[in-house]
Amino acid sequence: MKFDFEVKEIHKVYAIDFVQKFHYSPVMPKLTKYFLGFFIDGDLKGVLTLGWGTQPRQTINKMFPGLTSKDYYEIGKMCMDDDMPRNSESQMISATVRWIKKNTDCLFLYTMADGIMGKCGYVYQASNFYFGESYWTPVYLMENGEKLHPRSTKELCKENAKFLGKEKVFWMTSDFMKHKGIKKINGLMFRYIYPLNKTAKKLMKRGSTLDWSKNYPKEKDLEWIDATDRTEKRYIEKPNFTFEDAKYNLKNIGEHRAESNLKEFFK
Repeated sequence: MKFDFEVKEIHKVYAIDFVQKFHYSPVMPKLTKYFLGFFIDGDLKGVLTLGWGTQPRQTINKMFPGLTSKDYYEIGKMCMDDDMPRNSESQMISATVRWIKKNTDCLFLYTMADGIMGKCGYVYQASNFYFGESYWTPVYLMENGEKLHPRSTKELCKENAKFLGKEKVFWMTSDFMKHKGIKKINGLMFRYIYPLNKTAKKLMKRGSTLDWSKNYPKEKDLEWIDATDRTEKRYIEKPNFTFEDAKYNLKNIGEHRAESNLKEFFK
């Protein structure tokens, strides 16, 4: 079924409320430039955010030496109302590409498929993105099933240091994780990119460190390693992450639900 989405910038309050209702993870990216709403007959049916990850310049420069953050946007969050058909997200991406071309001068739309959560990027494959590479990245599976990024372990590392009688540690240690019921999980992430003009297509062929292709990863390529014990790493089945009883990501989740955002909206 073909949808004629009306794409509009919307206030972050509406966008975040929608994302935290329909996305599998309520944790929001920090650096967001645009909150796009996708409407059908005036009803909000989808949200997609554009911005950058934690290292905007380094990310693009690693793939395309010489480029900077102004040359691309990264998809931060993307989700649709549960009542929309399965092919709706690829149509939403197509509408996003048209919006970016009309409203910006950037070269690329970049994204990653979250292999740790069992996503190999089928929606990007259906949208004719190019695949660049897969790479391993660590996360923590907390005792309550929550996924926690290593950047968010500052307080736990302080607790870990006290547990060991040390002044400071930079990574949670195996004995501390076992004591707390925490697991360190290594999983794959998958890089995708969409060239927005002829210059971008030329750079993909002659100006990139990656070999971009449409030789896409599939579910069989998903892998997870339990790396809690550094001496006994082992391959495991897909971990069951959940945010139903989130407590370690509450600062991020709470910041985006804060009453101050609503006050800002109604000024």
